[in-house]
Amino acid sequence: MLIVEFLIKRIAQGLLIVALTSLIIFTLLRVVPGDPVRLIVGGMAPDNVVEEVATKMGLRDPIIVQYGRYMMGLAKGDLGQSYIRPRSGGVAAGGQYVDPTKAEMAPVADLILERLPLTLQLAGVALVFALLISFPIGLAGGLNQHGWPNALAFGVQSLFVSIPNFWLAIVLILFLSVKLDWLPALGYKGFSYVLLPAFVLAVEISPFIIRTLTTSLGEVMQAPFIDEARVRGLSRRRIVYSHALRNASVPLVNLLGIQLSTLIGGVLVIEYIFDYPGLGNLTVVSVLGRDFPVIEGIAITTSAVFVFINILVDLVAYLIDPRVEI
Repeated sequence: MLIVEFLIKRIAQGLLIVALTSLIIFTLLRVVPGDPVRLIVGGMAPDNVVEEVATKMGLRDPIIVQYGRYMMGLAKGDLGQSYIRPRSGGVAAGGQYVDPTKAEMAPVADLILERLPLTLQLAGVALVFALLISFPIGLAGGLNQHGWPNALAFGVQSLFVSIPNFWLAIVLILFLSVKLDWLPALGYKGFSYVLLPAFVLAVEISPFIIRTLTTSLGEVMQAPFIDEARVRGLSRRRIVYSHALRNASVPLVNLLGIQLSTLIGGVLVIEYIFDYPGLGNLTVVSVLGRDFPVIEGIAITTSAVFVFINILVDLVAYLIDPRVEI
């Protein structure tokens, strides 16, 4: 019953967060300088053509009217149609003008559903890489608070934090892809194209996992119940893996949820550098082309994913330790 009440409360909060996100993004896109219609019809188009297309698209209506129309469509599961992407693919602009008020423009939902799995795959692989890097280092550092493993953990996290992700991405492309030809770097034609960008993202988030695991495990190993386990004659291996890690995993699970959300919403630079066809790349192209419906759809989708991940993380933390409030 407690879990049902929790789900109802968190889903209601999530819907409110998604609605507020949509309102903020929708309003900001329409008050910032620049007219998307001018980009759609081309810079040399006469003003009367620009106004005619803008009126047909509803962009000259009051913002509250536009938002109400958008939310009515959203309630039906309709995220709208792209301004610059025809169903046939590619991007229409300027001399390749395609009327965005007609049915041949690509539905935003289709564009997002096409890119979202690739971004989730990239984020998932990056998280696995980060755990493979961080877990042994953080575990050793947490179990040896005053020894060299703890100093090593501190040094690794300091090094990783100081490396800019765009610089590491460029170096890996030049060395592992261009020079050695070990891994492909640009685009996506299979799972191997995920490895380089995933490793760059893993280096970016590993310091936080190392620090959290080292700190929480070190605190747990000094807890009274660990001393009691030693007195009872339990082996160090059993103490660590059956008792210490279980209690230290709650803050780690919360951090992993935050980092996964950050990966999904923060892959813009890495996807753009690697020309990886995920949501981040689509966001950059849509912002440059002022493709309002796509930007709004991506914002709503990512906020919904954040809400889902947060709910899932809280449930997992509760299952690990029922003392956690949900």
